Amino acid sequence: MRLFGYARVSTSQQSLDAQIKALKIEGVRANRIFSDKVTGSHTNRDGLQLLRLKVEEGDVMLVKKLDRLGRDTADMIQLIKSFDEIGVAVRFLDDGISTEGTMGKMVVTILSAVAQAERQRILERTNEGRIEAKIKGIKFGRKPSVDRHQVSSLYKSGVGATDIAKRMKIARSTVYKILGEI
Repeated sequence: MRLFGYARVSTSQQSLDAQIKALKIEGVRANRIFSDKVTGSHTNRDGLQLLRLKVEEGDVMLVKKLDRLGRDTADMIQLIKSFDEIGVAVRFLDDGISTEGTMGKMVVTILSAVAQAERQRILERTNEGRIEAKIKGIKFGRKPSVDRHQVSSLYKSGVGATDIAKRMKIARSTVYKILGEI
């Protein structure tokens, strides 16, 4: 039996260090740890695909948490099924569950459905918060970097859009956009 590890974070700015450290503590050799810095909402991930090529019957794959393997219930079930078909067990360290045995597979299926539902709830709450913020007048996006008052003053004093753009070192289209907002 060989131990393999899989670690994943959603963005390139996040760190895999804690997951990799946990896998090494469990005895996974560094050259058998595969990782991705990409969303878990699909299974087309380079590290995961490479891991799938390396594991063989009798191997055990360790993952720190259930949601690190995937976010979508159908994908999780398919992944677990594909590992099971080649005789590879999957253990989730933080969740204390394994696909070894019938009960383990059932628990993983249920927990992956719960993880997907939680992700959906997070998206709903985020969208509700955005709507509330917009109603309260909160603006999203970066703050304007062009002095709109100066553009307006120059235009009202008779300076043309091309000259305003040259003086302020901005695009003429930006001048027209600002003037359209006034």
